[in-house]
Amino acid sequence: MRFLPVSDQSMLVELQDLEHTLDLLAALQAELPAGVQELVPAARTILISFDRWQTSAADLQRHMAALRLGRQARSAGQRVEIAVHYDGEDLADVAQILGIDVPELIRRHSGTDYSVAFCGFAPGFAYLTGGDPSLNVPRRSTPRTKVPAGSVAIAGTFSAVYPNDTPGGWQLLGRTDVPMWDLLRNPPALLQPGMLVRFVDASTAAGQALLQQQSAVQAQSPAAAEHTGAGMCVRATGLQTLVQDAGRAGQAGQGVSAAGALDQGAMRRANRLVGNDARQSVLESVAAGLQLQSLGATVLAVTGATGPLTVRSASGAAWQAERNAAIALNDGDVIQLGEPDSGVRSYVAVRGGWLVEPVLGSTSTDTLARIGPAALTTGQTLAVGDARDAAAVEAPDHTPPALPKAGETVVLDVVMGPRTDWFTPEAVALFAAQRWQVTPQSNRVGLRLAGEEALVRSQTQELPSEGTALGAIQVPASGQPVLFLADHPLTGGYPVIACIASYHLDLAAQVPVGGWLQFRPLAPFADLVS
Repeated sequence: MRFLPVSDQSMLVELQDLEHTLDLLAALQAELPAGVQELVPAARTILISFDRWQTSAADLQRHMAALRLGRQARSAGQRVEIAVHYDGEDLADVAQILGIDVPELIRRHSGTDYSVAFCGFAPGFAYLTGGDPSLNVPRRSTPRTKVPAGSVAIAGTFSAVYPNDTPGGWQLLGRTDVPMWDLLRNPPALLQPGMLVRFVDASTAAGQALLQQQSAVQAQSPAAAEHTGAGMCVRATGLQTLVQDAGRAGQAGQGVSAAGALDQGAMRRANRLVGNDARQSVLESVAAGLQLQSLGATVLAVTGATGPLTVRSASGAAWQAERNAAIALNDGDVIQLGEPDSGVRSYVAVRGGWLVEPVLGSTSTDTLARIGPAALTTGQTLAVGDARDAAAVEAPDHTPPALPKAGETVVLDVVMGPRTDWFTPEAVALFAAQRWQVTPQSNRVGLRLAGEEALVRSQTQELPSEGTALGAIQVPASGQPVLFLADHPLTGGYPVIACIASYHLDLAAQVPVGGWLQFRPLAPFADLVS
């Protein structure tokens, strides 16, 4: 085992191959160390996220050294057949790469059982192994910006089915109508680790029979309970406003990352100001424009970005309210968020909490996974919970963290690794020496950065997919980094040169488009040694 640093709250264990990886995973699951929050297995690695106040990378290394490996029996699970229309865009190209014709490629892909090794990248995205050994092809040199849901694809020695429309660099062989991810199903992911999967050519008699057996299950979501108390009417949404909370940890087995509020500190402050539990749901609003009208008497607090905050009464009177303080609104009052002076994301908490139906234990909206409440819409009514058991409203917070303004350079501390050694020494030095600008393509998935010079890799071979941590700085083939935020994919296939220190994650989330980043390594890259 090789132990690689990721951040101050995660580490990567690299093993010889998939078999050894699954063996260590089973042993860890059987004897889970205290403080471990998530295990994300991949082709030959396990990403371990942990609570740094309960354990450390050194403690975890010692625990793994004492495990009895090679003794975890893994039996085959349920067998699932999936009918595939083999008409993918890359079918002919893959056949040419392998030196065979298309019918032979289809025969090899549909001719053997696969095993679900692990899930990652996106909810319901299962990495399938054990097919025909000749099917070993590289990813596309340029990933597609959108791969349609149901696309059947291969990369390296793995096969998979894309559960939703997502970006992706795998080679597309065909498509299926079988949903891989359905929140009305329990569990939502069709394919679970240990299951067996067989692809069936839909043009054959067996495929036609299988298609006839597959009927779509039409289900309706239960009607929301009627709410007759206080609430808020959305008069305008601004650029984007989402419901967020502390996130949905513990769902890595289904390929679901935690998501949650990007600025967790601002979320907690907003809730405390109005007397809520610090992890209660909030509204996360980007830039300016959000307008909320109080239905009944309510109490709000707005934290995060700074800027004007206007309250207008039903009679037309208007005044400036204070951010980072509890604000009492009467029936009909409208509160509006102005253009930020610093930061980019504001957080709105209401006393009693927003009444939102949780999905997989959280009300967080994951924009990449498409899990959780939809973005707010104009005219929507948001119900407010009962505040009779809430704590006292707190005094205003006059010392919130300083946030970046447009054009400023923000310095972020980083832990080098786990793949720093995949880059030339010159690229590693350049990574910390030059400034990186946040581009307009940035979102909750990550900040896409542009630098004057690109980062050059010393190792150009394919990197087997491995777990990616919150704050990871991944470097695709372009050499221009992407800083992963809360809605990042659970696994990725490009090397991560460094990861943001946990105490700077909230700050990174508040850097506006056009802002500049500079990275400050906490120490040179080196393997972890206990």
